[in-house]
Amino acid sequence: MTTRVTRDGEDGFPVEPGRYRLVAARACPWANRAIIVRRLLGLEDVLSLGLPGPTHDARSWTFDLDPGGRDPVLGIERLQEAYFKRDPEYPRGITVPAIVDTTTGAVATNDFAQITLDLSTQWREHHRPGAPDLLPEAHGAEIDEVNQRVFTDVNNGVYECGFAGDQAAYEEAYDRLWAAVDWLEERLTTRRYLVGDTITEADIRLFTTLVRWDPVYHGHFKCNRSRLTELPALWSYARDLFQTPGFGDTVDFAQIKEHYYAVHRDINPTGIIPKGPDLSTWLTPHGRESLGGTPFGNGTPPGPPREPVDPAHTPLP
Repeated sequence: MTTRVTRDGEDGFPVEPGRYRLVAARACPWANRAIIVRRLLGLEDVLSLGLPGPTHDARSWTFDLDPGGRDPVLGIERLQEAYFKRDPEYPRGITVPAIVDTTTGAVATNDFAQITLDLSTQWREHHRPGAPDLLPEAHGAEIDEVNQRVFTDVNNGVYECGFAGDQAAYEEAYDRLWAAVDWLEERLTTRRYLVGDTITEADIRLFTTLVRWDPVYHGHFKCNRSRLTELPALWSYARDLFQTPGFGDTVDFAQIKEHYYAVHRDINPTGIIPKGPDLSTWLTPHGRESLGGTPFGNGTPPGPPREPVDPAHTPLP
């Protein structure tokens, strides 16, 4: 559903504080982006958050983490119900993130790539004081260029490896993935962030893939040329972001692992969830300050998270 929630309400969904609910599973990298952006921009008071559990069946994500198995705001057991409220014949997969209009109970948009851009631009009047500019106009073209390659060859590339139907398709995706990873490693050797001197949308989009690399993609998706911890620039970059408020404090490693290993039975028939890797290394010094730049530029970090991750599922104190 490529309709959008915008300032002018052109698609029938005007930005209104309290009207919408962002449904975003912590397990999903595409949804994790939206959770990070919402937190960095301080939109918690105007856009509520619904959190499905890490597993789902062929029908839909479910709200099994909530009391009674129902989302406390939408009153539904399955995200599928909000999709069918919008279109009873909805023919595609039930995906997160989705922004649901609480006045009707119907999905307003599930355009994962556009949602985070609109949170930065269309919801600007509701950003917290000191919120970072994640889409600085001076770097717009470069952000778009970097995002395009990261999406095609990295964010989506790991899935093309993991779900390849034959050896040739897997090897083609694998080669494109690692060519892009080598490009990123070189780029991040001399600069702290992907574009400019502060965090941008580009960093958020790469981070949610990197944080899943060693727990999932290296083994489960056969992206196993190197672990993240064996890539000096990318590993220090990932730790730098993880330790930045708004990034690591949205990451639930237990939910991530349970989702991939328990749901993807075609890849992991036993459903066994690995115990590793050691998460404490995410808190080791990264040394990226020497490259210059500051995460929030002239802004400030967000306050403590309103919806904290289970302490047992994160190395953060």
